[in-house]
Formats: sequence, C-alpha cells, structure tokens
Amino acid sequence: MAHDRIAVDERRHGPERRRLTVNITPPERLGRILIGLATITTSVILLVGAASGVAVVLEGLLLLTGLDLAVTGALGHCPLYQKLGFVPRSLQRPS
Repeated sequence: MAHDRIAVDERRHGPERRRLTVNITPPERLGRILIGLATITTSVILLVGAASGVAVVLEGLLLLTGLDLAVTGALGHCPLYQKLGFVPRSLQRPS
C-alpha cells in the first residue's frame, strides 16, 4: 500500500531531488576551476597532434580529469569528500 502511494507521488511530483551540499572552500573552488580549464585546454591541444593510440587514450584521460576539476569547482561539491566524510574547517558549522 505505501509503495503504491510513493509511486503515485513520484509520478505526480517527479523523483525526490537531493541538493548537493557545498563541501569545497571558495579558494579551492577557484583553483579547481582554473586548473581544470588549463588542463582541458592543454589536453585538447595535445589531442590535435596525437600520433599514437596510447597518446590519444592518455590525453583523453587528461581531458576527463580537467572536466572533473572544472565541474566540481563550479558546483562546489566533491563526491569524494562527501564519501570520505571530509568537511573543511572553514565550512564546518559550530557545535
């Protein structure tokens, strides 16, 4: 019975969305964005001149790393920090 009610609520209102908590400090966010954009730019330049399959794979991984840094910096949320339970001291709420 409760399962049916949840299914009806999801159809009516969509699945429940969780808000991502900010767990990266502003200076770290800026650093992630800048380094991520630099990494993306570098990897694209290297990909254009890639001569072997191994180089393409490695430069593709570099591109994905840059995207990860840029996206986590822009969102202010690091899933690894969340998984490890890490919260920077400046973002901790006083107890």
